[in-house]
Amino acid sequence: MAPSTFIAYYRVSTQGQGRSGLGLDAQRAAVQAYVQSVGGTLIAEHKEVESGAIDDRAELKAALKQCRSQKAMLVIAKLDRLARSVHFISELLQSGVEFIAADMPYANKLTIHIIAAVAEYEREVIAQRTKAALKAAKARGVRLGNPNAAKQSKSASEQTRSQADAYAKGILPVIQALQAQGVTSLSHLARSLDASGVKTQRGGRWTAAGVKNILMRAKSQSF
Repeated sequence: MAPSTFIAYYRVSTQGQGRSGLGLDAQRAAVQAYVQSVGGTLIAEHKEVESGAIDDRAELKAALKQCRSQKAMLVIAKLDRLARSVHFISELLQSGVEFIAADMPYANKLTIHIIAAVAEYEREVIAQRTKAALKAAKARGVRLGNPNAAKQSKSASEQTRSQADAYAKGILPVIQALQAQGVTSLSHLARSLDASGVKTQRGGRWTAAGVKNILMRAKSQSF
């Protein structure tokens, strides 16, 4: 093993992030800074666009294969770029490839197992909270989203604002229920809504900015 030789693995969760480089540049910068700090050499990079909940990743497999053939160490920016699954981390630790996370280079195998377990538990708790919030909202007769909204013709500005207000008012109880159960950050709220299958008003995926817009609209309209 030549510990000064590294192969990087970067992962982004959406096709949009993959095209724009959002998140990718930060990962690359963190990895390059770590490799330089230890006097190492980065000989290859692999990028994957995939959900952290999915363990079967072609680019990661290719990176591991290259690490074995070139006796290199796999380097990632953060542990959560690999997976939020204890089972997956266990398999990786047994793969014969050494890997290191730039944000915690001194973590041992036990530490990595614990972090992965906590992340997996967090994902399960978020899913449970979201289901409970959706059930409560539906019981109150709240309509959650309109997947066909993007296909509809544009309305006058006043009607558009009215529709946006109505949607924000409908989705707000779900967001509030999640907040009451400890899901407070905009990014976590967005992931929780996505995990439930709830679409945005235009039928797309949730982002932190989208959740913020709902909260700001609710505040301005005093829902």
